[in-house]
Amino acid sequence: MALEPQFTKSTPDGDNRKRRVCDHCGFVQYDNPRVIVGSVVRHEDKILLCRRAINPRKGFWTIPAGFMELGETPDAGARREAHEEACAVIETGDLLAVYTIAHLSQVQIFYRAILTDPAIAAGEESLEVGLFGWDDIPWDDIAFPSVRWALEQDRDVHLGKAAAPFENPPGETGALSE
Repeated sequence: MALEPQFTKSTPDGDNRKRRVCDHCGFVQYDNPRVIVGSVVRHEDKILLCRRAINPRKGFWTIPAGFMELGETPDAGARREAHEEACAVIETGDLLAVYTIAHLSQVQIFYRAILTDPAIAAGEESLEVGLFGWDDIPWDDIAFPSVRWALEQDRDVHLGKAAAPFENPPGETGALSE
């Protein structure tokens, strides 16, 4: 009869912080940051946005992005997310930014991308999708601070005002209360 794993928080030999360690076999369960991948997708000077059909922030607008899957490269994940959320076929380009959202233990990797086929439609995780000119972006309904950063930083690159890749803006952590 196999023993059910039972974990206790302790500092494993050679480590510097408490981890969940199996009391029976010594297996160490590491909890590591989760990786989010996505892209700012452009088509004819407009930007692809998706209105979220799921929580968190259901009903708010975002760029196509989500959790990277095991065995997937970041740019492949960004392409997959664009297809899942907006039925969009994209070509990823330069790395736009790597953001750290410490309170969520997330690392977010965003690319600049182009829409290779203008046919888009809401996927399972989107209520609606659209291509927005800069002045038409629903800024008051943007889902997350990092989406705003990515949009603004992509615009700076697009206008030749800055060069990517970027990190979190100074003093920004990605918390919704900022």
